[in-house]
Amino acid sequence: MKDARPKVYLLDVEGTVAPLTLTSDVLFPYARRLFALFLERNRNDESVRQDLVLLEAENRAEVGEGVPRLSRIASIADTTGPRFRLDAMIYLMWLMDRDRKSTALKSLQGKIWKAGFENGELKGTLFEDVPEAFKRWSMYARVAIYSSGSVEAQKLFFRYSTAGDLTPFISGYFDTRTGPKMESASYSAIASAMEVRPEDVLFFSDAVRELDAARAPGCGTRLVVRPGNPAVENANGHAVVESFTGL
Repeated sequence: MKDARPKVYLLDVEGTVAPLTLTSDVLFPYARRLFALFLERNRNDESVRQDLVLLEAENRAEVGEGVPRLSRIASIADTTGPRFRLDAMIYLMWLMDRDRKSTALKSLQGKIWKAGFENGELKGTLFEDVPEAFKRWSMYARVAIYSSGSVEAQKLFFRYSTAGDLTPFISGYFDTRTGPKMESASYSAIASAMEVRPEDVLFFSDAVRELDAARAPGCGTRLVVRPGNPAVENANGHAVVESFTGL
């Protein structure tokens, strides 16, 4: 891809297309405030109960001291009980306090954020250069998103962004179900899903370790430096960009 345009522009969200504080200052507090009410109101919703079953499985796989333990469940029906919901609330808060990349947590958060985006309480805040870049890139390539936030949350973020609906310019969404962002196999899987070679993918992120993982199977990489991002002392050979303008 050294002498050719990429076929897929793959982008991280926080610190890359949106402020790094988006989750910690806006989305997490919103979900935290509404989690208890959400679990109560949706205790019989099949997709929520599936998330809680996954949460219990993740909890059992946790090792170490100080992990809040959920009641073990024999079937999905057990997730409707008040004791389990209280245990789940405690564990969910513990995960959020540590910014853990829990698939169950991200799915539940995405469901809460959906209502917030749809009723206008939440907006997807983007850096100013992002909308024009998406429009420009999508004219000759495809744009895809890879974030630890759920695919559902990603779609909401870009549909209800501060620049309007950007989803027509995005061809693919990937989250932790594809694999961890710091494992090279995840980027090979994304390339396969987009039906291109890894060499045809250009990945943008503010995290060097994610870029290292993407570079391993052959993806192009760009280290994104944005206002509010921590200083990077060693880019480890990744080209640095401060804006998408002109790219």
